[in-house]
Amino acid sequence: MKTVEEIFGIKIDNKDYFISALTHPSYTQEKNLDYTKCYERMEFLGDAVLKLAMSEILFEKFPQAHEGEMSKIRSIAVSDNILSNISKKIGLAKLIITSEHDGKQGIKNLESVSACAFEAVLGAYYLDGKFDELRAKLKDIFEPYVAEIAQNMDKYNAKALLQEYTQGLNKEIPQYKLVSESGPPHNKIFTVEVSYRGEVVAMGSGKSKKDAEQKCAYEACKKLGVIKCQE
Repeated sequence: MKTVEEIFGIKIDNKDYFISALTHPSYTQEKNLDYTKCYERMEFLGDAVLKLAMSEILFEKFPQAHEGEMSKIRSIAVSDNILSNISKKIGLAKLIITSEHDGKQGIKNLESVSACAFEAVLGAYYLDGKFDELRAKLKDIFEPYVAEIAQNMDKYNAKALLQEYTQGLNKEIPQYKLVSESGPPHNKIFTVEVSYRGEVVAMGSGKSKKDAEQKCAYEACKKLGVIKCQE
């Protein structure tokens, strides 16, 4: 718990909340513990805490933005991809308690697991009565991500842009196909191709199928001239 306090800079009063927040279901199953001792319920609460905090952050940062714009940015900012990135970057993911078998398989590095643990810790801090301090910390953590997302919305919204473009031409929609999977179970890389009217337009790779599809769509949008890349 000392490490969690150091990561967030927020004192912990009830450590039991945080033990549950960092316990993977595989551990409770291995030790025959009640399911309430794993992070699933805490993650449910943390998800709501994060969305509330992010809504307030975006409301203040973009005073002229429409609800739809803020919703898009929030949905990206609280995605598993970004939450997992944060969880690993701040050292939270390595604190997850797993069964011996799943620990050896590297399950802590799975995007969904590290993201869930991050949200669960937010739920634990909420129950610990530290929401005000947590809100300030989340603002610091997410500031660079929010700025990057707002500046590069085309990249994150590529699938929708590509579909709007193709449907505007002839009502047809792009088709995505998983081409390959590589790497160990806890660190897979997915490669996807997108086709339009029977022809492959572009390919993309990512740590999840959704991420690969988004990158694939972004490449297709650049190739078709839907968006211009500034990279």
